Amino acid sequence: MDHDKLVTVMRRLALEAGDRIMEIYNSDDFDVKVKSDDSPVTEADEAADALISEGLRKAFPDVALVTEEQAASHGQSVETFLIVDPLDGTKEFIHRRGDFTVNIAYVENGVPVRGVVYAPAKERMFFTRADGVSVEEAGPFDPQMPGAMTEIAVSTPDNAALMVVASKSHRDQATDDYIGQYGVKDMTSAGSSLKFCLVATGEADLYPRLGRTMEWDTAAGQAVLQGAGGQVVRFDDHQPLRYGKDGFANPFFIAYAPGVTLKAG
Repeated sequence: MDHDKLVTVMRRLALEAGDRIMEIYNSDDFDVKVKSDDSPVTEADEAADALISEGLRKAFPDVALVTEEQAASHGQSVETFLIVDPLDGTKEFIHRRGDFTVNIAYVENGVPVRGVVYAPAKERMFFTRADGVSVEEAGPFDPQMPGAMTEIAVSTPDNAALMVVASKSHRDQATDDYIGQYGVKDMTSAGSSLKFCLVATGEADLYPRLGRTMEWDTAAGQAVLQGAGGQVVRFDDHQPLRYGKDGFANPFFIAYAPGVTLKAG
């Protein structure tokens, strides 16, 4: 894989999809449908998916593509592939809360190695450069020309005073009980893959997820976090979270800055 080309294409498609999403977000009304798994989907999900999928297939015709909005892609058995969530945080989008992202990642031998997370309503853009180092780009954003970039890095955490980030839409008692094992200075909540990015920038130290996620929800965020020095492990055995699993479903997991002393689940 040509990582220079890959990152250029992923960044451009994320920004173009973000522009389309924001056109719909800022309109007076938009259609919301319910998928077979009872999750919502909007015309913004579908428009962004069509734009990104077309662009990736044109640029990388020989690489497998998995995308949330195309059920036919979910039956593949692959270890190296592109994976897309065109609008992660659809509930945040529907309620106009702004915590939604465009996620595009490249998984190689089961590991997300490059990714882009773009939060168009928040005007925040995170991605891995071709060399694997993660950056945050400052806006305004031009799809054709990258702007000023700052390398990001995880915190050096104080285990007696951790900053914890948790899901805005999926918080539950089990999560609270697990977080209660740590010395917590403060907590924040965020939607979508922004939680990974908050750990990647050092704005948070720990993000435990005790709930259902799919690989397209997490691959781009994990790539960004890893490129900033962070790690993502399975909740049950603290082994690295890998990709290309049957049906692309994740187990519970923990994303964290390596200085955090992890507690048993």
